[in-house]
Amino acid sequence: MAEPRIRALALCVFHHNGKILVNQFRDPASRQTCFRPIGGGIDFGETSAEAIVREVQEELGLSMTNLRLLGTLENLFIYNGKPGHEIVQVYDAMFADASVYAHTQIEGHESDGAPFTVRWHDSSSFSEQAPLVPKGLGELLKSAGLLD
Repeated sequence: MAEPRIRALALCVFHHNGKILVNQFRDPASRQTCFRPIGGGIDFGETSAEAIVREVQEELGLSMTNLRLLGTLENLFIYNGKPGHEIVQVYDAMFADASVYAHTQIEGHESDGAPFTVRWHDSSSFSEQAPLVPKGLGELLKSAGLLD
């Protein structure tokens, strides 16, 4: 069994008209629905900014501009019955192609090829029963004026 480790992540919050772009997923063990922005792991030797540009390109096939760091979150959680620990660099950016904002959803692919769909959601979509993750992200986005 692998030794538990802290995972370094970069996430990007794309926002438009009071909504943010998130992936909705369900924890297999707890069956809880959660929402998370686009992003993923930071590879050794790359900065978190480089990682988020790479992740968005790999997952959505899209380029971005105006990348700015909003803050850093530390996330201790249970997923699929196992403990996790992440340090998360949270970015804001804009899509280089403005026509992306007209789409209600965008199809993407995980690094393993698994398909997923991201959609625009406002703060009313998130609750204690269906949280925006990682923990503290909602508060960070509210303080930055990106969510009501």
